[in-house]
Amino acid sequence: MTLTIRPAMPDDIDMIISFIRALADYEKLSHAVKADRATLAHYLFGPRPMAEVLMAESGGAAIGFALFFHNFSTFEGRPGLYLEDLFVQPDSRGVGAGRALLARLAQIALERDCARLEWSVLDWNAPAIAVYRAIGAQPMDEWTVQRLDGDALRALAATAAISV
Repeated sequence: MTLTIRPAMPDDIDMIISFIRALADYEKLSHAVKADRATLAHYLFGPRPMAEVLMAESGGAAIGFALFFHNFSTFEGRPGLYLEDLFVQPDSRGVGAGRALLARLAQIALERDCARLEWSVLDWNAPAIAVYRAIGAQPMDEWTVQRLDGDALRALAATAAISV
């Protein structure tokens, strides 16, 4: 079986959405998926792409993906890559596609002079955590992810005009 990792193209948008929905289902977060074809295509392949996608293929068929974007470390003074999503179809797991996607991301990070590659994983996802430990990834236990969205995001943004 031949495994190929390649950059996603606009024609891949339906498969990318399919993978996002399958990942959300696996993570028990299907209710949280708001992405649609047009919006995702705009932000991935439009005039100012905000993220990139790698596709994993076996025998010419897509079996997984990795969606990532640049962040920046002020301490390092250099960019980094942030892996937002990594997913391999259940019937294709165990063939090395996840590791191959991570290895290609590591190459891209080095090619782009990035200081690091980071991502989050749900604490109950033991199979993924085992893969990450096997490749040398370390947990950042002292850090807690914070999120501002929806009404709270709008409320804080509304205060910007007051403080300017």
